[in-house]
Amino acid sequence: MNPNDYLILSAILFAIGILGFLFRRNAIVAFMSVELMLNAVNLTMVTFSHVHGGLDGQIGAFFVMIVAAAEVVVGLAIIVTIFRSRRTTSVDDVNLMKY
Repeated sequence: MNPNDYLILSAILFAIGILGFLFRRNAIVAFMSVELMLNAVNLTMVTFSHVHGGLDGQIGAFFVMIVAAAEVVVGLAIIVTIFRSRRTTSVDDVNLMKY
């Protein structure tokens, strides 16, 4: 498969992630959109690593996966805590940091 195909797929995934993050009001969907964008970046880094014959992109993708895993743990804990107290995951209804 041509590396350009992977880059096009990565751009499409990143665009879907941006649209999901900007237009959906549910915190879980926004969270999944961020994960989709991170995976698109991983695909790009691995593709460039494969094209150039180095391991830099793969190592970078590994670190991005570690950060994404930590983000999931902290983010889901925050979302679950907000849902338990407010009974909603809408980002419009949550204004805890306002006061």
